[in-house]
Amino acid sequence: MFPLSGTAQTAPAANYKGLTSGNPISASVFCADPTAIDYNGRLYVYGTNDHQQYKANGKKGSNGYGNIKSLVVFSTDDLVNWTFHGTIDVGKVCGNWCGQSWAPSAVWRTNDKGKDEFFVYFANGGGSVGVIKSTTSPVGPFTSPNSQPMIRHGMAGIDPCNWLFDPGAVIDSTGQGWIAFGGGDPQKSGSKLWPGNSRIAKLAKNMTSLSGSAVNMPAPYLFEASEQNIIGGRFVYTYNTSWSDRNDWSKFTKRNGQNAPSSCSMCYMVSDTPLDPDSWEYRGEYVPNEGNFGMGWGNNHTHLHKFMGNYYLFYHSTLLEQDMKSGGAMNNDASGYRSIGINKATVNETSQKISKMTLSKNGVSPIAKLSPYQLQQAETMANSGGITYDDFKNISTNSSINTLGNDASRNLYVKMTAGAWTQLRNVDFGAEGAQSLTVRVKGTGTLEVRFTKTGAASASIDFSSTSYKDYIISVDPAKFKNVKSQLFFVLTKAEGSTYFDTWQFSEEDVTAVKPVNGKTVNNGQTYNLQGHPVNGAPTKRGIYIRNGKKVTIK
Repeated sequence: MFPLSGTAQTAPAANYKGLTSGNPISASVFCADPTAIDYNGRLYVYGTNDHQQYKANGKKGSNGYGNIKSLVVFSTDDLVNWTFHGTIDVGKVCGNWCGQSWAPSAVWRTNDKGKDEFFVYFANGGGSVGVIKSTTSPVGPFTSPNSQPMIRHGMAGIDPCNWLFDPGAVIDSTGQGWIAFGGGDPQKSGSKLWPGNSRIAKLAKNMTSLSGSAVNMPAPYLFEASEQNIIGGRFVYTYNTSWSDRNDWSKFTKRNGQNAPSSCSMCYMVSDTPLDPDSWEYRGEYVPNEGNFGMGWGNNHTHLHKFMGNYYLFYHSTLLEQDMKSGGAMNNDASGYRSIGINKATVNETSQKISKMTLSKNGVSPIAKLSPYQLQQAETMANSGGITYDDFKNISTNSSINTLGNDASRNLYVKMTAGAWTQLRNVDFGAEGAQSLTVRVKGTGTLEVRFTKTGAASASIDFSSTSYKDYIISVDPAKFKNVKSQLFFVLTKAEGSTYFDTWQFSEEDVTAVKPVNGKTVNNGQTYNLQGHPVNGAPTKRGIYIRNGKKVTIK
């Protein structure tokens, strides 16, 4: 018996993302300036932690970026359900020389010794560029290989450059690393057309220092947001243009028939020899000013990425901020808190043409199904309402092993009060269906499983514990079968805050231990749920039977 049995249910919290919308990727964390790497079948997306500034400002006022000293990390394998890994505390990793961390750019490689290495470059405010490195996983832990910023004023080829920020890194087919950066208003010797603030340089073999002098690229109307790709063997450089007028467009003789880009749009250039300024071909605008689509933000920062055979564009907007304001969940004086979005892109790899895009709240369709029979972190979701994270600190190793095959991500736990909910999309229960569900929670409450946010519960779990504990219930396989377009976990009753850690369905009923192969097992042997003995300690996550009792391996 639980103390909540007589209390009324709380209606689900408001939704500010849209139950069928893909954008933004997170309904609970403000983040911007995306970059991405794919590793072992998952796509990892990094961004500026606008949420740190939002919290520092007391969830009001404008985003001035000055308190942002961390980066966020999300990952996915289906492009609709995103796992939040927490934040990389760059200020803590790098120490006193790091004032801010904005606009990351991430790459990874296998080094000469066969070891995978992960590098994240970041803007240390507007005055320098730093780098952090991991030899463990895409989510860290990270260390600082340098005792100062990697790119600084006074280095060869750097000056004059107004803003040393917004790095864009790439590794070419030979294994050579490159980094572009720079931005700001025109130099005294520059013009609106040629601000003179775009730079590109080779990275040294260690990927944490420059090799040789930086070179000024002829990027018309450049303002910020450098990124790079290798497409069809050629360098593709993307950037965000300024707000200045285009009255001097006619002075640009190599515009390839392109009209002047709209103010604050995303443009790109292509080259075979990036250190030769004359080699760069201007290709024009591929994302007009986002405000034209009602996305509510002036400048942008995009990252183009090929994943599972298709190209996708990551960018940011203030969609979530606008919807929260409209719903009364955010002060009207709050402004500039951005959110990362994704849309499918069309890229011709032979010609390197990026087709002009229209950004949309719809996002992309799922490219894979989510398995409910694998241990899932509660931080994996397509949407949410009323949740927060108990831990918004640095990613570290002193954590529970997560379901993504590494032990570097802090287990965040989703903090919920009555009415909070999370949503998953495209969940495949299979033809036979599930028979039981295990959730790991802390606190006192009732967690319902639904197929619509406000619909009837298809399963319900009462829980009460002062520490994290597994709760197991039987479920009706007739209800939990086939592919479900939506799956909700809704906290309908609660005493104060509760914490949701993990969940996992089983195709077997594990609420009561059954004899294995007709015999009760009390011999110390471990068996899987199909009754087969497991030699040694189980290495795969899941539910096992040992000495007649259920054992969950995480």
